[in-house]
Amino acid sequence: MTDATSNDGPLTSPLHERHMALGAKMADFGGWDMPVQYPGGGVLAEHTAVRERVGIFDVSHLGKALVKGAGAADFVNGCFTNELRKVEPPKAQYTMCCDERTGGVVDDLIQYFRSEDELFLVPNAANTAEVVRRLRAQAPDGVEVTNLHRAYGIIAVQGPKSAEVLQALGLPTDHDYMSFTTSDWQGREVIVLRSGYTGEKGYELVPRWEDTPALWDALVEAMEPYAGLPCGLGARDTLRTEMGYALHGHELTMDITPNMARAGWAVGWKKDTFWGKDVLVAQRAEKSCRLAWGLLATGRGIPRQGCEVRDADGKVIGVITSGTMSPTLKQGVALALLDRGAAVDDEVVVDVRGRELPMKVVKPPFVQVATD
Repeated sequence: MTDATSNDGPLTSPLHERHMALGAKMADFGGWDMPVQYPGGGVLAEHTAVRERVGIFDVSHLGKALVKGAGAADFVNGCFTNELRKVEPPKAQYTMCCDERTGGVVDDLIQYFRSEDELFLVPNAANTAEVVRRLRAQAPDGVEVTNLHRAYGIIAVQGPKSAEVLQALGLPTDHDYMSFTTSDWQGREVIVLRSGYTGEKGYELVPRWEDTPALWDALVEAMEPYAGLPCGLGARDTLRTEMGYALHGHELTMDITPNMARAGWAVGWKKDTFWGKDVLVAQRAEKSCRLAWGLLATGRGIPRQGCEVRDADGKVIGVITSGTMSPTLKQGVALALLDRGAAVDDEVVVDVRGRELPMKVVKPPFVQVATD
């Protein structure tokens, strides 16, 4: 297992040939050539498959890093926002890497708490090197931080029938949400995390890079009885937007802090230290920053990132951070940063390329799902 390296073109996942064979529409995601959608229905069909049955996603572009050595857990807990001590191994936890000076979000990531001396991290693709760099710069003697970006693949299995698909492969499904187990599948090691980014019941599987194609093929076969589909990152985005889940580069950026994103639930405010604590505590007390809200279209149109939001008097009160057409609701939905004072059911207008789109302020999620 070695550090990921770059080349002159986009990186490809271990499933690249599978996507090509299926005729997937490809696009750049954080420097990786990844599938947006597949023929035969595209985003709408893939979105519906996950909401109603099951779908699988290649998310191998996500980063992987290992922090290992005596005191690794204490070190990471002093860097990232969430309180690692709220969980015990083998549990995973959502957390954020913030900038010490500004409190902005360098990245949000999942930390797999393996032991006091070992954590496996899954950052976003484009931010992996920076997260690793920052950790290495402050790692104490005896703690090693290794970039394993292309040592492992990741396949997300999401939807009401996800457990049945894993059971067909003999993989475990009965562990609690955000807990993980290392399983043997046909002599291959696979980490199985009960989690996902769609709101539906699901799992994220972490096989070795070279084992990922065989596992993908087995999953495709196992979900056939349920009319499951391979799904691209287009459907992953519509699914997460319907749930109001933040995406780095949209709802979380170097200019959008956890306070603004309403992600304070992932901040250990009582911890002695984490990167950016002082500025975030001060911002939280000041209560003047914009806050994240959901917007639901009451007219015809699709809001997009960067569109201005105006109140009834025409005053600009915010900006769209993510916008799409909800395949479930058949309405435009958006996540937005709005000035303080905005409230549920407020009527606003979004400027979509010079056309006014009426929307109302709501509290996500936009759709309710059953995860049990």
